[in-house]
Amino acid sequence: MTAPDSAPLLRPAHPGEGGALFEVTRLSVAGLARGHYSDAQIEGWIGERTPAYYEALIAKGGVVVADLGGVVVGFVDAEPGEITRLFLLPDAAGAGLGRRLLEIGLEAARRGHDGPVKVEATVNAEGFYRRHGFRPIGRGYFSHGVGGDPIAIVKMEL
Repeated sequence: MTAPDSAPLLRPAHPGEGGALFEVTRLSVAGLARGHYSDAQIEGWIGERTPAYYEALIAKGGVVVADLGGVVVGFVDAEPGEITRLFLLPDAAGAGLGRRLLEIGLEAARRGHDGPVKVEATVNAEGFYRRHGFRPIGRGYFSHGVGGDPIAIVKMEL
C-alpha cells in the first residue's frame, strides 16, 4: 500500500474492477465482522456473489471506489433512499475513509428521493452509522444477500 498519509482517490468504479470489489467485500467481512457473527456466517457471507456480480453493479453506474495507489481499498453504492453497500479493507478502516464514502453514498441516495435515507447496517457497523446520525428503526436480515445464510442487520435511517 501507499504511505498512510496519502489520500485515496474517490472515483467511479471502472469496468473490470469487479474482482477488486469482491475482494474488498470478502476481506472486510473476514476482518471486521469477526466477533459479531459466527464463523459459519462469515464463511457463507459472500454466498453466490462472484466478481461478475460486482461487474453488474459497476455496469449500472453509481459505485464509487476509494483508490489508494491503484489499489481499491473501499467502495460505496446507493439507490434512491438507501445506501446499499459500504465496505472497506480492514487496514483502511478507522482513518476517516468510511465517513467520506458515506457522504458520497448519502448524496447519491438523496438524488431523486425525499425523506429518510435507510441503511441495513451490519451489527459491527451499527456504531459507525450511529456516530454519523443514523438511528436504529428495527432489526432484520440483509435483503441484498445472494445465497448463503441470512445475515442479521440493524435497520437504520437518517
